[in-house]
Amino acid sequence: MATLEIRDLHVTVDTEHGPKEILKGVDLTIAGGQTHAIMGPNGSGKSTLAYSIAGHPKYTVTGGSVTLDGVDVLSMSVDERARAGLFLAMQYPVEVPGVSVSNFLRTAKTAIDGEAPKLRTWVKEVNASMQRMHMDTDMAQRSVNEGFSGGEKKRHEIVQLELLDPKVAVLDETDSGLDIDALKIVSEGVNRFRERGDRGVLLITHYTRILRYIKPDFVHVFVDGRIAEEGGPELADRLEAEGYDRFTNAAV
Repeated sequence: MATLEIRDLHVTVDTEHGPKEILKGVDLTIAGGQTHAIMGPNGSGKSTLAYSIAGHPKYTVTGGSVTLDGVDVLSMSVDERARAGLFLAMQYPVEVPGVSVSNFLRTAKTAIDGEAPKLRTWVKEVNASMQRMHMDTDMAQRSVNEGFSGGEKKRHEIVQLELLDPKVAVLDETDSGLDIDALKIVSEGVNRFRERGDRGVLLITHYTRILRYIKPDFVHVFVDGRIAEEGGPELADRLEAEGYDRFTNAAV
């Protein structure tokens, strides 16, 4: 089973006033078969953590380590991280004009596996995944995310998750902007991935509503670039009732 270990991670971002520290010593271990939820207010650094794991060039790691099965992730390029088994579903999926969904998915699968999937089998797999996500299979011929609704973009992210089958999936506010029907469909897709048994999931969210459909093993409260409290699913229920005020006030 894969294990993603984050130790004392410090990350800065450049601003017009110079580097600003966003992550201030994050410790987190995600083992295969586990689902971890990170919850916290806007600006607490949740998305910075996701992008730093994925290798976004905007963020500079100034201290700490990230390893996957004991191998240094921070020394890897973005594509090497993907091949190693890391996956990031973005809060705001980008459009890729001129590149069809079908070609995008097959190119990504080829890059990760080191060989192209057999075309006939691959088309069937793509169509089946899209149908499970309640997407019209004709959308496979459209440019990636171009003209897609918010819900369609998020469902397409889960199609990628199913087909690329990473070791660890980092889902950054996958519930953002989804209506209740789309939320259920996306959650079902994540749960199918989890049912494979040895995959790790890091689910980043503001709200508890997605946790009604995707049950976490661990919940972490993220405030001011650090994990302020950890617990089981009951911690999410407390946050729903009490909000983040006691954590944000303590961080001031």
